Amino acid sequence: MLAVVERITGWHWFGFIAFVLTFLALDLGVFHRSAHVVRFKEAFLWTVLWFSLAMLFALALKPARGEKESLEFLTGYLIEISLSMDNVFVIALIFAYFRIPPEHQHRVLFWGILGAVTLRGMMIAAGVVLIDSIHWVLYLFGVLLVCSGVRMALVKTNVQPEKNIVIRWARWLYPVTSELDGQKFRTRWNGRMALTPLALVLLMVETTDLIFALDSIPAIFAVTLKPFIIFTSNVFAILGLRSLYFMLARALGYFRYLKYGLSLVLMFVGVKMLIDPHDRPACWFQAKLPIGLSLSVVAGIILCSVILSATAAWREKKL
Repeated sequence: MLAVVERITGWHWFGFIAFVLTFLALDLGVFHRSAHVVRFKEAFLWTVLWFSLAMLFALALKPARGEKESLEFLTGYLIEISLSMDNVFVIALIFAYFRIPPEHQHRVLFWGILGAVTLRGMMIAAGVVLIDSIHWVLYLFGVLLVCSGVRMALVKTNVQPEKNIVIRWARWLYPVTSELDGQKFRTRWNGRMALTPLALVLLMVETTDLIFALDSIPAIFAVTLKPFIIFTSNVFAILGLRSLYFMLARALGYFRYLKYGLSLVLMFVGVKMLIDPHDRPACWFQAKLPIGLSLSVVAGIILCSVILSATAAWREKKL
C-alpha cells in the first residue's frame, strides 16, 4: 500500500497531470475558442499529434523507468485506444439521436473527456487498492473480461436515453429545453434555469464512458498493476478519442469487423489475467506471458479486424 502512495505523490505524477491540464487549456482556450466543424484534416493532424506524444512518452519511460514499463505502457495504450473505437461508434449514435450539429460536438467531447479523466483516475486508484488488499479479485476481473468480450460480439450496440438512469434523474431535477442555445449546457427558459439538450448529450457521453471503463480498466490490470502506467495509458487514449471520433465518424462502415476484434482482445486479456496473475498464486494453471507477446497479439488482432473490414467495404463499393 505504501508503494502505491509513494508513486501517487511522485514528481512524475505532478509533471504528467500538469502536462495534461496545459494541453486541455490550450485546446479549449486557444485552438477551439469558437464553435466550428472539425474537418478531417484537422482531426487527422490532432490524431497524429496525440499518437506521437504517446510514442514519445513511451520512449521517455525506457531510460526513466525501464524497458518493461515502456512496453507495458505501449500495450496498455494499444488496448485502451482500441477499446475506445467502440466508444466512437456509440458517441456517433448519441450525436445522431439528439441531432447535435457538428460545430457543437467538440465542446461536448472536451468536457466529456475531462470528466472521463477524473472518473477513470478515481476508478484506477480504487482498483489498485482493491487488488492490493484482495489479490483474488484479479480472477474475478478475468472472468468479467471474458464475459464482456462474448457479450460485445453477440449484442448489438444501440442508444436508449430514455433508459439511462442519469438522464431520467436530470430530467426530474431540471426542466430541459426542446432547442439548443448555442454551445450552452444551461440557459434561462420560462423564467428559470434549465438544461439544454447539449447537457443531456454530455451526461450520455459521460455515462457511456463510465460503462466502457468497467471493461477497459480491468483489461489493463492484465498488463500491469503500476498505477502510473495504468493512468497515463488511459489518459493518452482518452485525449486522442476526440480527434479519432472526428476522423472516423464519417467512415464507420469501414470498421464493421472491428467490434469482433475488440471482443477477441477482451477475451485474450481476460484469459491472460486468469493464467498470468502478476506472480500471484494461480488457482489451477499458470503461464507467464511476456509483455512483448501480449503487445503483438493485441496489435495483430486489431490489425486483422481493420484489414478485413476495409477489404469487405472495398469489395462492396466495387460491386
